[in-house]
Amino acid sequence: MRIRIISIGQKMPNWVETGFKEYHKRIQPMLSTELIELAAAKRHKNPSLANVVQYRQAEGEAILNTHAQASQEKLWVLDIKGTMLSTEHLASKLATAMQDGNDIALVIGGADGVSPEVLAQADFKWSLSHLTLPHPMVRVVLMEQLYRAMSINHNHPYHRGN
Repeated sequence: MRIRIISIGQKMPNWVETGFKEYHKRIQPMLSTELIELAAAKRHKNPSLANVVQYRQAEGEAILNTHAQASQEKLWVLDIKGTMLSTEHLASKLATAMQDGNDIALVIGGADGVSPEVLAQADFKWSLSHLTLPHPMVRVVLMEQLYRAMSINHNHPYHRGN
């Protein structure tokens, strides 16, 4: 099994790169992961609602085009309205995907969210929090939680939850 993280946005701050790379390095023996960075739609200074819809649509097309390159993947989309999971439940969900032989494309949308077209194709909509998190921070939190879930599945002592 492998996970491709499809993320809108490039040129992250150094602290994001450092945090992401640390957990990416740690998880590789347990789970093959790859980050695919897609360019954000070019934004205007004072966008109208119509502009925001266009940004989401353009980014959504890029996400779906990238996902289509690996048609056997399950599409998991990070969405604030999605299902919240405990780390243990995430570990179970990943274990099931591994047993089923499923690869996963995990989507981090742009600053204006994910297009309805991407959400409509999602096999699973996952919310990391009810809080609105900065997209760069989501990368680090996501990689850490994937690593933590895989450490549970591999009986590694990293996770010390109840």
